[in-house]
Amino acid sequence: MGAGKRIRADLLNYARSYTRSRVGLFFGLAFPVILILLFGAIFSGGSSGPLHVYAQNQDNGPIGGQFLGALNQTGVLQVTIVPNSQNFSKYLLAHSTSDGLVIPSNFSASYGAGKPLNITEYWNPSTTTSQEVSVVVSEVVNAFNLHGATPVVQVKHQTIVSASYTYIDFLIPGMIGFAILVSPMFALVNVSAQYKRDKIFKQLSLTPLTKTDWLLAKIGFYIMMTCVSFLLMSAFGVAAFGAHITFTPWIIPFLILGPFMFVSLGMLVGTVSRSVESAAVVGNLITFPMMFLSGTFFPVSTMPTYLQGVARVLPLYYVIQGLNNVMIYANDTAALTDLAVLVVLSVVIFVLAVRFFKWRED
Repeated sequence: MGAGKRIRADLLNYARSYTRSRVGLFFGLAFPVILILLFGAIFSGGSSGPLHVYAQNQDNGPIGGQFLGALNQTGVLQVTIVPNSQNFSKYLLAHSTSDGLVIPSNFSASYGAGKPLNITEYWNPSTTTSQEVSVVVSEVVNAFNLHGATPVVQVKHQTIVSASYTYIDFLIPGMIGFAILVSPMFALVNVSAQYKRDKIFKQLSLTPLTKTDWLLAKIGFYIMMTCVSFLLMSAFGVAAFGAHITFTPWIIPFLILGPFMFVSLGMLVGTVSRSVESAAVVGNLITFPMMFLSGTFFPVSTMPTYLQGVARVLPLYYVIQGLNNVMIYANDTAALTDLAVLVVLSVVIFVLAVRFFKWRED
């Protein structure tokens, strides 16, 4: 029997046992969809608090800061300062907003001398929030212009139509990453630890099936599960909440590499653990930080700086970031970097899993 037939036979056998488990099917297919509906319902409504506005203060003097402080004091706007080292328009897109202000470097000097100057307001005129922000900014500008007969401060608009994303748009790639991580990791950690304990691997060693065949069969199964989960979550997101996502062939490599990596990682954790209980503990210690720090539920860019650094060492980050790049931003160049990282991680983890995977214990 050739390797292809062995892998296919083991894949079908595992698929039959998996589909008999209602728990496995629930967490593999239904649970991510439930989370899509739950978080989508919670966050798809309008804002109940101050409107959030990002601002970049390039002014060398005090007046720019005073202007932003005046916006905060209205109680209608909540201003968040963006470092000058950031590309402002890309920063707005990464934070799923079109509302922002850039205070020019000559603000204090020009204002003090009575010379005309422009504040750049980023907005999307088709959204209600941008229109509300623009009204408040105009009122504060008018207040600053009261000191002289001729208006000094003027507003220059910069339109960002492509930034009109909603929370659900970012939730779908995150939940796809969640499904890619959780189902294969928990399953393979438990299966490999139990098979080792119950001497099933020892029995499998007497068959033509090789260690690589066994692992590739599991990878193939979870790639199929991931594709089904992707279709379900995307369909529910678009149909129920009108999600704005792009379907492109660039999604396919992430749907393959993600399960490839996490099946291998689950296998590695299960085989090197001394018992089923310790394997479950180690699996949880690896899985839960990735689940919450990799951008599954909220963009990594909204986290504190030190947590963003932690996120970038987690494998799931590159799955979700890559899916965001191809499904939301249509940024194929950035996605190539994510894919390169995933290829390296997948190969290394797969090789380690096969290396430490033993049919028989010493």
